[in-house]
Amino acid sequence: MSRVYLAINEKANKTWAIKEIRRESILGKELVRERLLAETELLKNLSHPRLPSIVDVIDKRGHFLIVMDYIEGNSLQEILDKEGAQSQEQVISWGKELCEVLSYLHQREPAIIYRDMKPSNIMVQPDKSLKLIDFGTAREIRETYGRDDTICLGTPGYAAPEQWGGCGQTDVRTDIYCLGAVLYYLITGQDPGKEPYGIHPIRRFRPELSAGLEEIIRKCTQKDPEERFQSCQDLCYALEHYEEMDILWREKQKNRLRIFLFTLLLTFLCFSIAFYGWNREQKLKMDTYQAWMERACSAREMEEKLSAYEKAISLNPCREDGYLELLNQVFLAVGKDGTVTFTCQEDEELRRILNQMTSDGRTFEMCLKENREGYERFAYELGLAYYYDYEREGSKNYAVKWLNIAAESEILPEMSRDRALRLGTIGTYYSQIGQVNRAGDEKVSYEDYWEDLTKLSSGNLVQLDNAVTALRMYQELASQIYGRTLEFRQAGISGEELKEQLEKIEKHLREDFTNTDWDGPGLKEMRNRLTYLIKEARHQVQIVYEGETYGVCGTIIRNIS
Repeated sequence: MSRVYLAINEKANKTWAIKEIRRESILGKELVRERLLAETELLKNLSHPRLPSIVDVIDKRGHFLIVMDYIEGNSLQEILDKEGAQSQEQVISWGKELCEVLSYLHQREPAIIYRDMKPSNIMVQPDKSLKLIDFGTAREIRETYGRDDTICLGTPGYAAPEQWGGCGQTDVRTDIYCLGAVLYYLITGQDPGKEPYGIHPIRRFRPELSAGLEEIIRKCTQKDPEERFQSCQDLCYALEHYEEMDILWREKQKNRLRIFLFTLLLTFLCFSIAFYGWNREQKLKMDTYQAWMERACSAREMEEKLSAYEKAISLNPCREDGYLELLNQVFLAVGKDGTVTFTCQEDEELRRILNQMTSDGRTFEMCLKENREGYERFAYELGLAYYYDYEREGSKNYAVKWLNIAAESEILPEMSRDRALRLGTIGTYYSQIGQVNRAGDEKVSYEDYWEDLTKLSSGNLVQLDNAVTALRMYQELASQIYGRTLEFRQAGISGEELKEQLEKIEKHLREDFTNTDWDGPGLKEMRNRLTYLIKEARHQVQIVYEGETYGVCGTIIRNIS
């Protein structure tokens, strides 16, 4: 805004400071002149040992000069640049001096707010006392001013938020913010206008400092003016009693700790009560669950068993034992004729239960899936039920989904996974064999089917699995040779290959089964049926492959079809 000269009155042997508008500031000359006049008018009416005095104003011949006291010494900025952070005692002493001069300004009628408190505007005299200079941004508070300042004034890092135009009206609390920023710089050596930007806890940089002083600076520099000290007298009192604030701060921390511990205790208590209630609820659920399971086991009528199992499942749809008991004790129960039949109506009933919804919108099956081991066990048992017992003959198509789940398990025993894989593969062939895609090609050829079918029935299945599975697999192979002899011949499978497989089955029946293997329910009947089926299959192979020689193949094939 101006040049400042040092002048000497030779007669009085006294030094003065003279401000002159810069000649090169032609474009802003009038604005600068108005600012200097405003500063002069303010200072002419002020008299305080911490403020410079105006001696004379010269405005003629194109020059505008202000003659004022020359203040000997250095600015706080120069001292900070040279020495860095100051001692706590010195900073508190300077803070009280600045509070004193600001209080003087704020108590004027009308009150004057300085608005540009920063280290470069504070002079330190040889006796270490301070003087506040440069009133270019100061103004008097008028009731006619609007809610917000219309221009932005102040130095970044030191200016309060309301000093930026449109962010609020500046008042005495604005100077308190600026003074807090200056104290922060003095005590930490960290310029709030440079990295790390902003006002941080002073003990982050100097842990030995007073917690009371830290609290004072924190309160001075709050963004909301309502949360700052409301007057410089209050701030000065706090600086004079900062040691008491240390005690208050410690007490505050203790109170915070007490509140935290109380909250923690209350939270633990609430959690304990909630856990106790949840535990009681789960125990009640479990007791009720077991009661319904026991009731289902002791029930005589199937409808009563079904109802009891369903109620048990609804209490805990994630447990697998309710589903398994329902499947084995109700849907796969042995009939009066000694056979097991998983009927279509029972299948629909099971699907209805699996699709029931819980209160949170999940189906019972979705809940059971969360229990991975239980879900895979249930899938394995249900897959076998569909494969062997659905409507007495079994449904391989229905079994595929559940057997594939069991085959991909990492939890089930290896024997169960292998069995599920073998049966699932056969079931998949049943759903695809003979079908063609859009290009007219078969999805699965009978040649591929034959190769996989013989692989699935190879080896000692009694040892690999059990006697029932072995008989089922051998029966499957024999029945496919009997029922699809023509298709195998058309696929290029020789009659000798078919006969060889039938002979292997007979060999397995002679060598792989011990006397104890035939002791299971219905195993002897299964062996007898298999023996008869082998005989019929061998006869069918002879007709299809050798009948053409006798000229009767066409008639016989039509009868078979």
